Amino acid sequence: MGFIWALIVGGIIGAIEGAITNKGSSMGIIANIIAGLVGSAIGQALLGTWGPTIAGMAIIPSLIGAIILVLVVSFFARKL
Repeated sequence: MGFIWALIVGGIIGAIEGAITNKGSSMGIIANIIAGLVGSAIGQALLGTWGPTIAGMAIIPSLIGAIILVLVVSFFARKL
């Protein structure tokens, strides 16, 4: 059940990140989930696990990590 919660929270983090960076309309739900999960890992590795936690993910560092991830990927995708 924890894995399903992680997918749901990852999708929500990815959707919020898409709304903040204005890149959410070009990404699908699978990409939002992946961006949320990978961004969560990046954010927690860089910033720690402070703030509210849901499904093992600290929300604020996860959101910041997802934003960093999408901005970096879109920067390099634009170069190709």
